[in-house]
Amino acid sequence: MHPAFARILEELAPDEARILRLMATNGPQASVDVRTFQLLGIGSEMVAEGLSMIGQQAGVSYLDRVPSYLNNLNRLGLIWFSKEPINDPIAYQVLEAQPEVLGAIKRAGRAKTVQRSIGLTPFGRDFCAAALPVDTAEIDALEG
Repeated sequence: MHPAFARILEELAPDEARILRLMATNGPQASVDVRTFQLLGIGSEMVAEGLSMIGQQAGVSYLDRVPSYLNNLNRLGLIWFSKEPINDPIAYQVLEAQPEVLGAIKRAGRAKTVQRSIGLTPFGRDFCAAALPVDTAEIDALEG
């Protein structure tokens, strides 16, 4: 077991453990960026980035904290934000129909979505295998 695993466990919120469990059991998750649409893509601006359904799918207690959770998991080296999409077009269709994504598209006027993904790093996979219970009852029993 990597010596950092014990320290990482002390720095994880229960909701972050739920997110890791989701990725350990279901693989990388769909994410989209919403950009303004410009001809030839020149001068497009970011309207919203990293939109996902990870919080809902993981069953986190505090949905508004999901961006902070993801940033912390990335800081710990457990997840990474990929520019590559997952191989599930339906996941993107469902994600792009969510109110948060639709609101960003509306704010942009003419918009396009850029498909991305969020997944475990190799270190994150090792951490989950060694230190994280994937049984939902164990994590769901945690407070917070």
